Amino acid sequence: MKKAKLFMGTVVQIEARCGNAMSEEELEIRVSRAFDAFRQVERACSRFSPESELMQACRRIGKATTISPYLLEPLRFALEMAEWTDGSFDPSIGRLLESKGFNSHYLTGGRTNSDADLSANFRDVELNETNRTLCLHKPLILDLGATAKGFAIDLAVSELKGCPGFVVNAGGDVYAGGTDEQGDKWTIGIREPKSANAILQTLYISDASVCTSGSYERRSEVDDGEHHIVHPATGRSPNEWISCSVIAPYAMMADAFSTAAFVMGGEEGIALIAEAGLQGLILTWDLRIKRIGGI
Repeated sequence: MKKAKLFMGTVVQIEARCGNAMSEEELEIRVSRAFDAFRQVERACSRFSPESELMQACRRIGKATTISPYLLEPLRFALEMAEWTDGSFDPSIGRLLESKGFNSHYLTGGRTNSDADLSANFRDVELNETNRTLCLHKPLILDLGATAKGFAIDLAVSELKGCPGFVVNAGGDVYAGGTDEQGDKWTIGIREPKSANAILQTLYISDASVCTSGSYERRSEVDDGEHHIVHPATGRSPNEWISCSVIAPYAMMADAFSTAAFVMGGEEGIALIAEAGLQGLILTWDLRIKRIGGI
């Protein structure tokens, strides 16, 4: 079975087979639930919808807001990554991204323009996991673009775990479970940034995710040379690398680490991936390929 739907500004494709232990009807239900995971996470985490849980919480400065697990989990991991990278990865950069033109809803075209303190950072975000509340201590806009989609993929994967083989592909961020119809690992191609139809590297994976962050994915229409990945300290887009792909056991992990490493760049970015025990593939600005973790 192969199906595709539009969520979170990208085409989400699910391929799954039922095998002998599952009926076609059961497979249909599981795939439907997998797509619904994307719907739920988008409703909770969208920076582009004024009615999302995230944007409602961002309007309540200094007040604790109860949030659902669909927002809590990707935010919790984003804050952990911010601590780990000492702020090189920072989910509080939503206003900065708005200023670069990344504020348009992919379906409606409606634009968000928020009043926020550009000096705010992730330390101004208080997340109480016990009470499941979020409190912002300064006016800021949260952006979960580097964790929410990966989290949605992981939720979709949990619905498909009974299938002998499946792939969830959300705009090139992929989780491949089990095996293909021949009983082999899934063949996943990492795109050559300069050509949409060319493959930079072929990977063979099973029960793992590969996510790619790159400067070629979305360019700013209002700030020449800028793209959607921004370093919080400089307010500018790093261009040392063209792309960074990370293989990890979970999509949210692969998504966040690929973004964080791309922002940091150089030996620091490479060390971040290596110290986490993950595998990575980097394409530098001068078209050199760097491999991490025996990829």
